[in-house]
This record gives sequence, structure tokens and C-alpha cells, in this order.
Amino acid sequence: MKRILLSGVAVLAIPAAAYANCPAITMADMGGVAAGAYPQQFDLMEFQAAAGCTMEFSEHPDIASLNSQIVGNGDLAPVADRLPSEPLVVVPYDSVGQYGGVLNVLSNATEAGTSDFLSVRHVNLVRYSDDLQTIVPNIAKSWEWNDDFTQLTFKLRAGHKWSDGAPFTSADVAFWHDNLMLDTNIFENPKDYVTVGGETMTVDTPDDVTVIFNLPAPKPGLLAHFATHFGQGFQPKHFLGQFHPDINADADSYAQSLGFENGYDAIKAYYGNSDWTDTPTPMLSKPDLVDGLPKHTHPTLESHIYIADTTEGRRLVANPYFHQVDTTGQQLPYIGEQDEVYINDNEVRILKIVNGEVDYKSQSLQLASAPLLLESQESGNYTVQLKPEITIGAFGFNVTHEDPAKRAVFGDLSFREAMSLAINREQLNEVGFFGQGTPMQYTGFSPMPEFIEGDWQNYMAGFDQAGANARLDALGMADTDGDGFRELPNGDKLVLNLNYSTQGIAGQTVELVSQYWADVGIQSVVKEVTPDEYRSAQSSNKLDVSMWRKSQPLAIVLGNNELWVPPFENYFGNRNGMLWAEWVDSNGSAGVEPPEDVKQLIADINAFQSADQSSDEFKMLGNRMVENMTSNLFFIGTVNAPAPLINNNDLKNFTEFKTHSYEYYRTYPYRATQWWLDE
Repeated sequence: MKRILLSGVAVLAIPAAAYANCPAITMADMGGVAAGAYPQQFDLMEFQAAAGCTMEFSEHPDIASLNSQIVGNGDLAPVADRLPSEPLVVVPYDSVGQYGGVLNVLSNATEAGTSDFLSVRHVNLVRYSDDLQTIVPNIAKSWEWNDDFTQLTFKLRAGHKWSDGAPFTSADVAFWHDNLMLDTNIFENPKDYVTVGGETMTVDTPDDVTVIFNLPAPKPGLLAHFATHFGQGFQPKHFLGQFHPDINADADSYAQSLGFENGYDAIKAYYGNSDWTDTPTPMLSKPDLVDGLPKHTHPTLESHIYIADTTEGRRLVANPYFHQVDTTGQQLPYIGEQDEVYINDNEVRILKIVNGEVDYKSQSLQLASAPLLLESQESGNYTVQLKPEITIGAFGFNVTHEDPAKRAVFGDLSFREAMSLAINREQLNEVGFFGQGTPMQYTGFSPMPEFIEGDWQNYMAGFDQAGANARLDALGMADTDGDGFRELPNGDKLVLNLNYSTQGIAGQTVELVSQYWADVGIQSVVKEVTPDEYRSAQSSNKLDVSMWRKSQPLAIVLGNNELWVPPFENYFGNRNGMLWAEWVDSNGSAGVEPPEDVKQLIADINAFQSADQSSDEFKMLGNRMVENMTSNLFFIGTVNAPAPLINNNDLKNFTEFKTHSYEYYRTYPYRATQWWLDE
């Protein structure tokens, strides 16, 4: 094979006989084929009409061997019989790829720092295109809203199959919604995204390919939720339903015959009691049962499926029933195997990247590592992109602390104002972010919607030690023992435990903020912990101060209210007011009643999500939410800055990212299924 140039991009010139009779077009050279209804992709019939061809399908040459490693899968039918009748045709960025290779990636630990890798194989009903503006089909073939955004109808792809060959139908969406998301044995409370103003939706399935979400009030952001969230709107009823008592009357006895306590124990072993998609499989959570189980992980619609799961990492192989093909009819993904290794030490992760051992990485990479990463690009055979973060490093004082004296101080707005004014954000930007960031306050939105009035991003964000000291003095926080640090108003010693994880916030940021607070007499101790340790302490209300990156674009806020309702994010993010959250979740029967401002936030986000986006009401609600969140300083912002991401130069069809963001689910808009390795 030889290389040629297409629009200035070097690609492989592969003999035409290697392809079927549809043209090998790419985004670099569309060959005169007009774009389809959605950018960078077509449905099969749409592509055949545009290209004037009849597609013939081909497959990974090792697919039978890869399939044989998936426990519970039978022999494979021809590839044309494994694809939906209307597969999704993906137009590669630069080149039609070649099969083979192993994608080598790093995560921190099981369920820690793994969204990077999850996003590579992720699918959902829809996704954002790489412009981060346009929602396009993926698992769903199409969708339609009714006039008032209270009914969202999806059409699925006829003939779509799970990774074990079983049919994927609308029943799998209804099972996910009715039997998992709304089952209190699995989720104690419904997730906010399956509710509208606190009321649950319903799902109708008039036929195998039609799913209708009926909403109790308008929620146009539901579509964007499916485009960005890790929680997939479907699960395999044919497999998990065997263990659910509402589906199978013999669920418990069947589960017990396999060694589980009951059906729900089996569901939690396979699916977990979380919608996070890398909860440990039975290979890790129930290793003593694995040899007797019909499958080692539940079937998936993702591009790859687990074949090994340990405390050191995971191994995956291509899904032989994946629903995407390239423009020549080659079933995707091109890369047949994936190897995920867990490294919790940030310095070791950086060393592995510098040594050229990693094909792709963005999560947990901080700007502080950029100089070393940049200077080692050539020797490590990788490329660095510095891309803006959507989120901002933020600190949240524990307003429901278990220590009453700390709770009283942390809950006093003047204390939070003092702690914000004490931070020298300009210096923090220069020292911690090489002057590449923008000092700002946390407002809940990023970027700030155009209709928001007022300079809230600079609220209490100026460096004012005198103002900070005056507020602390007024609280009665004096240095009574002469050690240079203030005590609590009751005279008790105050030492803030600043536990952080580099996955969530840069260590240098925490160290500098600790010094700024010491300069106004607030003592602290900085300690790096693992993401799991941090999250465990946060969830159990043990942190003095939460700290993690935080914020969301408007499109995501419209479908997900978690940043505005206590504890103000999910398990994996920056949470505060844990006892307020307990009060909200229990309808006031437990926890601590939140103040009126917090109750107003809850009411406003629910109304905001249902309001007409062109209305004055919508703008009024958004402005009130920002003013409420920001002026109360439930979270204290620092600096919005870029962060690095890397890809090995042998990884082809890797494109320029718009952001370094979890909020659009990392690689999901950039179509990792068409990556291929030129080794």
C-alpha cells in the first residue's frame, strides 16, 4: 500500500478491490457525495441514494476469534445478518481504516477516572456532533417532539441486536425505565433525569421500534440529556429481566441456582445499583461465581464488551453486533481489542504517557503537567492538545457538617465571603495555570448564557485580604492562643482538612488556596487521596471542604437539574449540603431542612426546565438561579483554564477536540469507533 494526499491529509491508498462497491469517502474528501441530514453520518438508504451505490458489508478478519472470548456468545452469522436493516453509516474523518491492534489506555482505578475510556465505546439514543451544537442519531434512528415538549418519540433501528445476538427493541428501553430506574430496590429515589419537576415520566412502546416518553410537564432538555449523559436509556431485558421479579416469577430461584442471594443481588452484580456503566462485573464483584454464570457481563450495545475485569484493569473485545459501518461497508469498530490499566499515581500516569505507552488520555491530566507532556511529544510519539475546560475548580464549605461549631461557621455567608475574598485568583492563575486561565466565581453555568444579567462571574472574586479579615473578625474568630491562626467563635481549634484528588482538582490549586486562607488566619492541612477515598468521605458527610471541578452548559442544565438541587451534583462530582439532600430525598422526614434560598433554587430549576426558552419567564428564572447560587457562595470558584489531552500518533482519525470536557462526555462527540491504529 502507498500513501496519497487527500485535501492535504495523508491517507492510505488501498486497492479498490479491498472495498465493496460504495465509495471510500471521508470528511477529508467527500468525493462529490452530498452531506446527509446530519453531519458526518448517514442512514444506509440515505447514503446509498447519495452515493449511487449498493453497500456490501465486511467484517473484522478476527471477529470470530474475538467473539469466542465473550462468554455466553454463540457462533456468528454473516455480518449482514448481524447488522440492523438500517445501520448507521459513519464517514471517517481522514481515512477509511484498517482492522486490528489494541487500544491501550489508562484509568485511575475501578470506577475512578474511567469516564475517559467509557466514552470511547459509549453509545446512547443520540449524541452531540463534534460541533457541540447539533444532536444527531445514534442508537435511535430518529426522534420527534410534540408541540409542547411533553412527548418525545424515538424510532429505533429494525433488526438491531445486543452483543449476544438477541434482538434490541423498545421493550429494552421500557425495561430500563420501568424496572430499573423506577424500582426502589435498585434506586432508592428516581434520578432527576427521569423526572420532570419531581414527577416521573411514563414510557409507551406501541411496537418494537417505537418508544414514547410521556412527560408530566415540558422538558425539552431531555434530548440533550441522552446526548451527553453516561446513563444509557436501555438495558437488556432478555438478560437482566431473568433476575427481576416483575418480569420473571422464578427470578429469585433462578438467581439462587447461580449462587446469588436473590434476583436483585444478580442485577446488582451485573448492572450495579448505579447507572454508571463501569460498575464491577461479576468477574470482579462475584469472582467465586463466575465459572458457573451464563455470561460474565451483561450484553451491551457499545462498540466493545468486557472479557476480563480485575483490580488491575480491564480487557475488552469488539462487539460483533455493533450497529455502525464505514462508507465502504466495513463494520465498526476498526480496533478489535482494548486494554485498560489502572494507575492511581499521577506521576506514574504521566511517565507512561511520556514513554509512549498510552494511545489516548485526557481525564485527570492537569495543566501543571503540560510542559513535560509538550516537551516529550516527539520522543513519546504522541500529540498534545491544550483545550478549554468547561468546568472550574471550586471549593464548597460543608454547610451541614457533623460538628455543630463548624456547621455554624461554614453556614454563615460572611465566612464564605471571607474565604472567597482571601483567594488571590490572579496570582493563582499565573502560578498554577501559567497565566492561561480566567479567574472567576462559580455561577452554575459555563459558559454563561447570554441572557444572564450582571457581572456574577466576578462576584466576591477580587483579592481583598482586608475585607476577608474584617468578616472573620466580625464572626468572633480570633487567634486566642497566639499561634497565628484563628479559632472558632466558641474557642475550639479550627484546622481545615483539605483532602483532594488530582482527578478532580490540581494539587497546586489546593496548596495555593490553603496558603491564601492561612494568610487570613485560617489553618488547613492538605492531603492528596484517591478518588474513591474522596468520594466516600464526601458521601458520608465527613469533608470539611469539598473540591472538584464543577459547572455545566445551558443545554445540559435543561435536561439535568443536579447542580441546583442538594447535594448539587452526583456521586462523582463536587457535592455539598449532604444533610439538606437527605431532607429533600426523604420529603422532610430526615436530614436537615435547607434554607429558603435553597428551596427557591429547587423550585426555580424545575420551572426553568419546563419554561418556553424564548419567554421572559425563562430568562427571569435563569437570572434568579445564577444570583441565588452565586451570592450564597455555596461553591467558591477559582480559575477556568485549559487542560491537556494526548493521542498517540499511530492512532488515526483522531480529530481536534473543541473542549477538554466531561460535560459532553469526553470523546463521545468525536466518534472513537472510527479510530484505527497504523502500527
